Amino acid sequence: MGKDGCDMTFQENKGQRREAGVSIPRETTAMARILNEVAALAFLPAAMFAAYIKIGWPPVAIVGGSGLVAFAVWQRTYLRRPSDPSIILPLFLVTVAALDVHMAEEYLTKFGPAMSRLFDISWTEQSFLLIFAFVGPALYSLTAVGLYYRIPFAGFLAWFIFIGPGVAEFTHFIFPLLKPALSPTMTSSITAYTSNGRVVTDMPNYWIGATGRYYFPGLYTAVLPMIPGIYAIYRLAGRRAKLAVAISTDQTER
Repeated sequence: MGKDGCDMTFQENKGQRREAGVSIPRETTAMARILNEVAALAFLPAAMFAAYIKIGWPPVAIVGGSGLVAFAVWQRTYLRRPSDPSIILPLFLVTVAALDVHMAEEYLTKFGPAMSRLFDISWTEQSFLLIFAFVGPALYSLTAVGLYYRIPFAGFLAWFIFIGPGVAEFTHFIFPLLKPALSPTMTSSITAYTSNGRVVTDMPNYWIGATGRYYFPGLYTAVLPMIPGIYAIYRLAGRRAKLAVAISTDQTER
């Protein structure tokens, strides 16, 4: 792909006007919007398929639900006019930092194996580390660079993080109430074959009906990424409302 093609796919919208005290970012070209939509639509099914093959359906529901909502919001916001990096980038980095702290609790209390026992899936500690300790941080770093240069696709990934950890983490408060699919009344950890034929070791049981304790891996720190994630949604939605007024005023004056 030549330089022009790269500029269309990964557009750096440096120019912006000010109207009514609000910066108006340059609008993404129609071709750049199409190319970035294609990239997002390719990324989402690929991530869902990989999650289903390697783990099972629960991550697909979470990834797919968060991704579809993020895609719809992104289409109407960042894709059209990428946000000022001074606004969205700190919100993204704080959310990711809080998410990393949250995932430390999940790892220490065996979130993957606990989910495996709960839903009869194969989420091992190795796959948990691969996703959240290696692939995830690499993706977050590239997203941060993309937000700095106002690359539209980076905005999709940012919205995915805001809506996923920002909203979907509430599921941690539901998991202790669900009866595990594997040996629900046995309180000790088990090693067993799951429904897809893979062995998962040391699967703990956190069902309150068996343990008498209301807890699930990640419960204590689940609110940490929710706070900046939800605030980011609120802040960016407010900025978009002001931007819409500024654009309307600018067009009227012209």
